[in-house]
Amino acid sequence: MNARVFPLAAALLAAVLVSPSALWPQTAPGAPRLSRAEMEEFLLHAKVIRTRTVSTGVTGSQRATLTDGKLTHDAHIQSIDISRQEFRSDRDVELNFRDSYKFNIAAYRLGLLLGIENIPVSVERKVAGKTSAVTWWVDDVLMDEAARHAKNIPAPDPERWNREMHVVRVFDQLIYNTDRNLRNLLITKNWELEMIDHTRAFRIRTDLREPRNLRQCDRALLKRLQALNRDEMLRQLRPLLTRREIDAVLARRDKIVDLFQAAIREKGEGAVLYDLK
Repeated sequence: MNARVFPLAAALLAAVLVSPSALWPQTAPGAPRLSRAEMEEFLLHAKVIRTRTVSTGVTGSQRATLTDGKLTHDAHIQSIDISRQEFRSDRDVELNFRDSYKFNIAAYRLGLLLGIENIPVSVERKVAGKTSAVTWWVDDVLMDEAARHAKNIPAPDPERWNREMHVVRVFDQLIYNTDRNLRNLLITKNWELEMIDHTRAFRIRTDLREPRNLRQCDRALLKRLQALNRDEMLRQLRPLLTRREIDAVLARRDKIVDLFQAAIREKGEGAVLYDLK
């Protein structure tokens, strides 16, 4: 597949560890801020000069250092792409299981369509002979959500934090994310929430996994959900997603929109919708 560039205004993204500076070097002070289009170009074409195995996660992913001669930055490399009729975990049994690097890229592109800016830039590229998701290695991490919970650290702006979490919940229901956990919700030093690792999403089920999580929605996000159409999704997400997977996203979208419209009729718009920005 020829990777395509999807420009959008930049948002730098974050990586996870309680003390990231000790183990994961951050971008050098004074490094230029890049647009998402510039990040995509860098990830697509920069030379890989070093790789090492990521200690967290179960997909055998790698951290790579890339350079284009002017900028040096790290990326997360995932090449996993497996399917099983049945998969047993410590939580449940899943039929028609998929774990694919393609879903990381699809989540990023779908996020662009929805105006969600806190999903890392991710492109498709061959690394060491393997077609992979090459994802911007995120900077300026304060902690992950697991660490925040463990230390009982309150957000400095609880209302905004809760609103950002509602965006996460809507997105996870839309893509039927089966592997959202507190370690793949990252918190930057500016207390921005970032979503990573979507390789176990985009199931072909048309129901909502946890509809009880859908209590409020950003007004602009709801409008973009309503505007999603199959033709545009096919242009942006094929062949990362199959037609059946795209149709399942749209079926879940319909249920999400119906759920919020019913809540608005019952409770009033002010109790359901908010403006994040």
